[in-house]
Amino acid sequence: MLLNSTSRNRVSDITSCPNCKTSNVIKNGTTKNKKQQYQCKNCNKRFISSYSYNAYFPETNKNIVLLTKEELGIRSTSRILKISTTTLLKRIRTIAQMAEPPRIVKGKTYEIDEMRTYVKRKDKLIWIVYALERETKNIVSFNVGNRSNKTLNAVITTVQLSNPLAIYTDRLKHYRYLVDQKIHKTKRYGTNYIERKNLTLRTHIRRLNRRTICYSKSKTI
Repeated sequence: MLLNSTSRNRVSDITSCPNCKTSNVIKNGTTKNKKQQYQCKNCNKRFISSYSYNAYFPETNKNIVLLTKEELGIRSTSRILKISTTTLLKRIRTIAQMAEPPRIVKGKTYEIDEMRTYVKRKDKLIWIVYALERETKNIVSFNVGNRSNKTLNAVITTVQLSNPLAIYTDRLKHYRYLVDQKIHKTKRYGTNYIERKNLTLRTHIRRLNRRTICYSKSKTI
């Protein structure tokens, strides 16, 4: 239903809001490029009917997540979606910040391991430490930092707060001082699941390979 000509705001020709999918949409001025802008009265989001730059399409973020899961690189994803690599990196950071942290269930068994890689230079080594729940094979906690007890302890503390039945690690000496000895296990084949996950990550993410010219520019991406 259209409002009469004396009304201050007119209902737009857009059928629904791309954010909340409601049809309570009105015209809301124009952009700097003289394109008609709309506002949703339900969620107060502003948008236009057609974007010149592909990064502003509503489905862009979903496509970024989909292509990332398919293990495409930054430049490959940028070419397919026809957006700049700088914009893509910013979007990935934004999506990662919006992701919900994993939930840790009490009374489970975990495996903890670390992967060595580097940032910017090969002499700037870091650890990627994470914990894997044995039953579901889900990663429940992770941390990225320098090769120190502090980096390990961030993951270990989180896991131990869930009152685990056991924590399996390799024979790295750091674990002996950080993990409660009552639940700490270092038996042979005790970290098979997480070691297989390490192999999968190194296979599909080139910057984690031991011999590669690929590298990360920062810890965040």
